[in-house]
Amino acid sequence: MINPGLPRLASYRKLAPVFISVACASLLAVSPNMAGAANAPVLQHIQQSGAIRIAHRESSVPFSFVADGKPVGYAVDLCLKVADAVRTALKMPSLRVEWVPVTPANRIPAIVEGKADLECGSTTNNRERREQVAFTIPHYIAGSRMIVKTGSHIAKWSDLRGKTVVSTTGTTPLAMLRKMDESGVMQLRVIEAKDHAQAFAMVEAGKADAFVMDDVLLYGLRANASNPADFTVTGDLLTIEPYAIMLSKRDEEFKRLVDKTLVAAIYDQDTQKLYKKWFQSPIPPHGIKLDIPMSYLLRDSFKFPSDKVAD
Repeated sequence: MINPGLPRLASYRKLAPVFISVACASLLAVSPNMAGAANAPVLQHIQQSGAIRIAHRESSVPFSFVADGKPVGYAVDLCLKVADAVRTALKMPSLRVEWVPVTPANRIPAIVEGKADLECGSTTNNRERREQVAFTIPHYIAGSRMIVKTGSHIAKWSDLRGKTVVSTTGTTPLAMLRKMDESGVMQLRVIEAKDHAQAFAMVEAGKADAFVMDDVLLYGLRANASNPADFTVTGDLLTIEPYAIMLSKRDEEFKRLVDKTLVAAIYDQDTQKLYKKWFQSPIPPHGIKLDIPMSYLLRDSFKFPSDKVAD
């Protein structure tokens, strides 16, 4: 879904030497016995509590959502790989996973305030957020577009003039939407929704003309609608969104372990297999197939896995 000709791709390629050095450092930096755990606040809490707390979303298909009463998704599976790595590193085979539901509005506070050890969803790694939290290797690169009712005659951003547009609280597409109408020329009526499901429901009910969000999430919502043909994802890419697992800035030892785990998953092709599972195969709860091929941007980023992104 990402245009391979986007200028941002050059930025990722220019950073290739940095990607290689960071990836190699990540693979070598964590000692098998986790000697630094005593001075690592996250790892120390995990050891003392016997549990790793994973924050998840409820409607970010196919990254992190609830199906049959439990969290599932592409990002969730990656976080479970991290949980397995922590079990091995800390020699705690009985380590539990505690699930912490979060929304776009409270996901960052959940990490900052220590309510969760990892946030596994569809969160963009950007400069503003890195002032509060850390991010690991990007696992997806999306772009924000809009979903509208088929036949609405809305195909490009200028068609939104005078329309009611919804986006989700605490997201980068919402911020970009507000910037787009800073001069007031578009005369947009912007509504904030608490989560993606609520925003999409507003378009379904005719309370909003368009929902602006990352394209992959829009396709997921469309695929699970009662009649997907009633909705169209349209508009040129408004932003580029590198998704990554979010974690605390206060524990470098924990971050090295997470980075090492995800770099290894990419080099072992585990991440690519999970991509096929969640983006190119039928997924719960209705067996819908999103059929989204891996973008050039994501394939390139997997060649040189790093937490460094082009803002």
